[in-house]
Amino acid sequence: MTPLWKTDVSAPTGTPFEPGRRHDVVIVGAGLTGLATALELVRSGMDVAIVERGGIGELASGSNTGKISLLQGTTLSSLRRHHPASLVRAYADANRDGFEWITRAADELGVSTTVRTAYTYAHGADGVASVTEEYRAAREAGLAVRLAGPEELAAGPVRMVSAVALDDQRAIDPMSLLTALATAFVAAGGRLHLNTAVRRVRVVPRPRVDTEAGTLFAAKIVLATGAPLTDRGLYFAKVSGMRSACVSFDLEGEVPDGMYLSADSPTRSVRTVTAADGAGGGTDAAPQLIVGGAGHPVGRVESELAMLEELVTWARETFPVGTETHRWSAQDYTSHNLVPFIGVMPRSLGRVRFATGYAKWGLTNAPAAALRIASELRGEKMRERPTWMTVIGTRLTVPADLARGATENAKVGAAAARGWVGAATRSTPVEQPAEGQGTVAQHHARPVGVSTVDGQTRAVSAICPHLGGVLEWNDLECTWDCPLHASRFTPDGERIEGPASTGLRRLG
Repeated sequence: MTPLWKTDVSAPTGTPFEPGRRHDVVIVGAGLTGLATALELVRSGMDVAIVERGGIGELASGSNTGKISLLQGTTLSSLRRHHPASLVRAYADANRDGFEWITRAADELGVSTTVRTAYTYAHGADGVASVTEEYRAAREAGLAVRLAGPEELAAGPVRMVSAVALDDQRAIDPMSLLTALATAFVAAGGRLHLNTAVRRVRVVPRPRVDTEAGTLFAAKIVLATGAPLTDRGLYFAKVSGMRSACVSFDLEGEVPDGMYLSADSPTRSVRTVTAADGAGGGTDAAPQLIVGGAGHPVGRVESELAMLEELVTWARETFPVGTETHRWSAQDYTSHNLVPFIGVMPRSLGRVRFATGYAKWGLTNAPAAALRIASELRGEKMRERPTWMTVIGTRLTVPADLARGATENAKVGAAAARGWVGAATRSTPVEQPAEGQGTVAQHHARPVGVSTVDGQTRAVSAICPHLGGVLEWNDLECTWDCPLHASRFTPDGERIEGPASTGLRRLG
């Protein structure tokens, strides 16, 4: 499950950890949000440190499809359905600033991109209305979109009965960008602490980040971890965790170089990868095709592997592809009101900032979030900031947002009940799971997860340490996933991501 982008990556060297050191800002997370924020701040003369559990681009930032686009499926029309035009325009303006930041950074740091046309298309009659609605919302928000004509529709790599297009977008190898940003950050005097897990974030008596290697103190803290590591503000209940998968293939024929995303179900994402924008193997790498899809709420499907195999079958039936080269998955969060949360963490005395809810469009939303957070930490006046920062920061919750949140939290409650009932129907000892499989059973009235990976059978507590949800086995990635708020764990019980701050108790 290694992304195409992580083939032969030269990871930047971190800096020595100094327990007890004080910084102006400590950033948790070395994805795009964390790195962009850090580079902005360190170039402003601040003393900045990044702390990361794994490596650069460990999760979503290093595992996306590399599309830098302001045309984002049906995002704008979904927003416009329940929100005023001013908020939709602010979202588009924020992403435009994020787009410009990331393309400037790529040019400055020598990271190549290719110019592409982005398409949101309908492959059947049911999706035509969605395409038209997206076109209207995008035009209203100030984007130079157009409806594709018959010849352009016929020339696409997939069946398209309707499509809205936006020219002059970009494709990139995201890991090349992330490593370049990290290298620039260290060169500018930043402190980069990789493979250092954060255990806790404290606000009083003074801001501090407790890690497995010791404590760092700061005037301000930024949580750039996808899901915030603290429950202040209850954002775990205001976003939904979603996973999707990608497969890359050697390309054995001609495929147009646009970036395609379907408006109807099932969602399919398609783009080519060439040496010009990073093929995971350098300038001599052969062209490849990335196909994405298999989207689902975390921990709430019967088989992630079956969903991916369905995607692979569709790709082989649709495109001139040869050998499958890589398969991977990624997780992102969607806010119930469809707009990212960016700003001060409630009940943190203004000392902690965070960003979440990019809905899989982090390549533009993340640098936009970085611009806003950096502006606030530099103390820039409101009148000096772009209008979108104020509009998004003061948006109102509308009835549709409340209804969407209520529906999602009802699903969380149902998933919690199903997990406990399901565990009660199986008691230990259970038959040893086959390789790559896991099962949940009851032992002394407590759910236990038993799995076999790489020939080793392990048992861990199957109760999520966050809010007590019963975990589900992910047969694609061999992980334990929480269907409540999307925390994930390795077969050994180590925390991977999500609002949980600790791992699982090992039982054998």
